[in-house]
Amino acid sequence: MEPTRDYPLFGGAFSATLPPGAIDVSDLRPVPDNQEVFCHRVTDQSLIVELLELQAHVQGEEAARYHFEDVGGVQEAMVVQVEAVQPLLLENLALRGCCQEAWILSGKQQVAKENQQP
Repeated sequence: MEPTRDYPLFGGAFSATLPPGAIDVSDLRPVPDNQEVFCHRVTDQSLIVELLELQAHVQGEEAARYHFEDVGGVQEAMVVQVEAVQPLLLENLALRGCCQEAWILSGKQQVAKENQQP
């Protein structure tokens, strides 16, 4: 089995540990500058890391949910399911001097892929 690997994101600003079989979608098609997209060669799953603009009207856990649901709406997702929202410890972040809080949201969205019906 192929081991996990650390992969630099956004020009090396930070990195993520990717599962075995992850393919960088930017090697296959254009990806917006604010996204890093990976897919699995066997399953029909993808992982998207997206940098989003600050929305001052929501904070904390609600900000994570707001962005996730907003992306789901833009993508016309049939299902938008939040599984967990957790704070990240600032001492573990490379950007700890730049932010007061950080959150990670895990969830699922059911979205039709390019040129497919839902």
